[in-house]
Amino acid sequence: MSVAQDTGLPFMKMHGLGNDFVVLDGRARDVEVTPGLARAIGDRHRGIGFDQLAVIREGAGDAHLEFWNSDGTTAAACGNATRCIARYLLDEKGKESLHLTTARGDLHAVDAGDGMTSVNMGAPFLDWQDVPLAEEMDTLELPIEGGPVATGMGNPHCTFFVEDAEAIPLETFGPRYEHHPLFPERTNVQVASVIGPDHIRMRVWERGVGLTLASGSSSCAVAVAAARRGLTGRDVRIDLDGGTLRVEWREDGVWMTGPTMHVCDGVLTADFLRAAS
Repeated sequence: MSVAQDTGLPFMKMHGLGNDFVVLDGRARDVEVTPGLARAIGDRHRGIGFDQLAVIREGAGDAHLEFWNSDGTTAAACGNATRCIARYLLDEKGKESLHLTTARGDLHAVDAGDGMTSVNMGAPFLDWQDVPLAEEMDTLELPIEGGPVATGMGNPHCTFFVEDAEAIPLETFGPRYEHHPLFPERTNVQVASVIGPDHIRMRVWERGVGLTLASGSSSCAVAVAAARRGLTGRDVRIDLDGGTLRVEWREDGVWMTGPTMHVCDGVLTADFLRAAS
């Protein structure tokens, strides 16, 4: 039995525009996450509930971050969770910038002022094998009805540009393409409407999660896809169900800026941990 199962496990609840997270700090104590534990914590009726579970660990930089989906699968990237944790670490360490490591690679975060936090999510993956897709093709227009764009941001994305994002029934549309055979690792699905050269309305279905109020990596993917299509410039405002992010595709990567919220702290009880093991 682990120490946590004897004493309980502290957690933090955070969200970025309603995209919500449970965060475990594994720097000072042993934190072992299994698919079963992730699913148990992610259960909104019997656990805490989250879109992603994040674990902070010691790393080569200021910290290393790991991410889990609510279905117990792992993710290499989670933009809003990275931004929320970056805000927490910036305040904890009294710094204005951070170097974070993830399975996606090295990420940098800065205090953007006025309570905002910016994270560089790195360069997008634009080649089919890096997204990844199941076979060689042009990622700018996939051979799928609607001609979506495929983008890799450490996780795969499939972006449909539509006249009215509000009119798409994502509850059925999302899972249909999440499991499309062109995406061997499944995919996040976005529907996006271009409002102007620097303004997009976007909604998202996250793989392993479902319909979410916001998604940072999806926002980055949509901004890249729109710029590649010539629909917008490389600095855009993206309105999601949960609020607004600013995304800039710069030479050094895709920067995402927005608000964060540290909601509360709590402790997962020993009884809960034993039942989840």
